[in-house]
Amino acid sequence: MKALQWTLAAVLLCCHAVAGADSLLIRNAQLHTMTAAGTLASADILVRDGRIAEIGSNLQAPVDSTELDAAGRPVTPALFAGITALGLNEIDMVWPSVDSAVTQIGSPPMRPEFNVTSAYNPHSSPIPVTRIEGFGFSLLGAMAGSSIIGGQGRTVRLDGGYESFLGDPVLFISLGESVSTLAGGSRAAQWMVLEQAVAESESAPRHGDHTLLTREGRAALKGYKRSGTVVFSVHRASDILQVLAFAERHGFRAVIEGGAEAWMVAAQLADAEVPVLLDPLQNLPDSFDMLGARLDNAALLHAAGVRISFSGAGTHHARKQRQLAGVAAANGLARDAALAALTRNPAEIFGLPGGRLERGAPADLVIWSGDPLELVESADHVILGGRLQPMRSRQTELRDRYLPVDATLPRAYIH
Repeated sequence: MKALQWTLAAVLLCCHAVAGADSLLIRNAQLHTMTAAGTLASADILVRDGRIAEIGSNLQAPVDSTELDAAGRPVTPALFAGITALGLNEIDMVWPSVDSAVTQIGSPPMRPEFNVTSAYNPHSSPIPVTRIEGFGFSLLGAMAGSSIIGGQGRTVRLDGGYESFLGDPVLFISLGESVSTLAGGSRAAQWMVLEQAVAESESAPRHGDHTLLTREGRAALKGYKRSGTVVFSVHRASDILQVLAFAERHGFRAVIEGGAEAWMVAAQLADAEVPVLLDPLQNLPDSFDMLGARLDNAALLHAAGVRISFSGAGTHHARKQRQLAGVAAANGLARDAALAALTRNPAEIFGLPGGRLERGAPADLVIWSGDPLELVESADHVILGGRLQPMRSRQTELRDRYLPVDATLPRAYIH
């Protein structure tokens, strides 16, 4: 046991030294740059001060650097985990641990000022479960609680930091069948109350009027007019067209989340330059909003010129986003486009640094055992902000405790 403790201590000391090194040199990588340079068959990457300092061949290792030999394995930017409640929800069925939605706090009923980032817990157990699978980022979503306007969220780097937020805040609005009861039971009523909310954000209602927004809510909603990013969770093609018209009318920068029938209006989405975050596994009519769902939705949208990314695996299965990309690739989407949908595209959609491997870019990257779109492969090393991340999670710790290699452990630890 004492020998095992010394071994573990040495491993942890090594990991700490690597994580804290001033620079990191990765050699012999199959580098998926996600830029015009394409894929480099054998390249070296020098990381310094959290950024990519140089990419080339036979780079000189600085004296303070730690070296990793990729041995020809793929290296990509860290992946985007989609819209989740990572750091906000521990167990969905235990309501005190769910901080991603607000229920009615009285009147007025809509609270666009609600911002989930103040509840973010970087030590939440689902975060390392997601991170060790190659995911470095997620957009924290404000889910519909008692209103179709869920509130605000923001992209976070999954590096365990308390202030690891990136980009501007994003507003979330849910529409369609699943939230019909929150707006009078009719889709027409959803647009009626949204128009009233926008009108209130422009001019305060008179005293005694039935209002939807607080003073803070009016200021928050007004801040998204004239190019603020608003994610509309919507599936039906007719509803998507309503979103496009609404966004153009009020100056919102719309993003579609869901979009099971988005392929039907791909030309209109492309013309409006509105991106779609979709779930390629949605191929069944799970609701009347999704009667037109099909497996090649991603391929059809990409072919029409719509920028796409993936979302839909959920919080506790966010690590399965790679599977979504693989399904899209198996149903007509080019593999390079599928990888871009996990890396470069979400960075461009939400105005984030990264998503590319180039000089000066943030050093957020993953060394894979093989093709990242194949589920038999896995992440060997995850690097965020230039620092090697521990490849541990609560799941791996439970595995190590209850499936010990050391047969001398007591029977209580062996089954």
